[in-house]
Amino acid sequence: MKIILLSLGNIDLPYLKDGISYYEKKLSHYTKLELLELTLNKNKQPKEHEAIKVAEGELILNKVGESDYLVLFDDKGVHIDSIAFSKWIEEKQIYQRGNLIFCIGGAFGFSDDVYHRANYKMSFSKLTFNHQMFKLIALEQLYRAFTILKNEPYHHK
Repeated sequence: MKIILLSLGNIDLPYLKDGISYYEKKLSHYTKLELLELTLNKNKQPKEHEAIKVAEGELILNKVGESDYLVLFDDKGVHIDSIAFSKWIEEKQIYQRGNLIFCIGGAFGFSDDVYHRANYKMSFSKLTFNHQMFKLIALEQLYRAFTILKNEPYHHK
C-alpha cells in the first residue's frame, strides 16, 4: 500500500516547504509516500465557489483509482487522536489493497461527487487551517502514527 497525500494548490512558503521535506524524508523509512499537488488552470478557473469545487473535484477524482481508499480531511469528519490514528493506519496497512489517499481540499471544500466517492472523512481539529499549513500537520501526524506503531520515543503519552 502506498500513501498519497493529495492537496489542492502549491506550497509557496519556504519554511513550510522545508518542514514538508523534513517529514517526507522521515516517512520514507516507514512507508511509500507520494505527495500530489493539483491546481486549476488559472486561465480557465471559474469565478463561483460551487463551480470551483466541481472543477477541483474533477481533478481529485481523476487521481483516485477504483481500489483506492479515499480519506477527506474535512471539518465534518470523525475527530481522531494520534493513538487512534496510528491504529487506524495499521488496520489500513493490513487490509487495504489499493492506495490510501488523504485529500486536503481547496478553500471552498469538496464537491458533492468527491464526498460521494470518499470512503472516510477525518478531522484533526475543529479549527480551520490553510491548505499549506495543514499539509505539514498531516505529514507530522503520519510520522507520529508510524513512530507510535514502532514503539519509538517520539510520541509522549
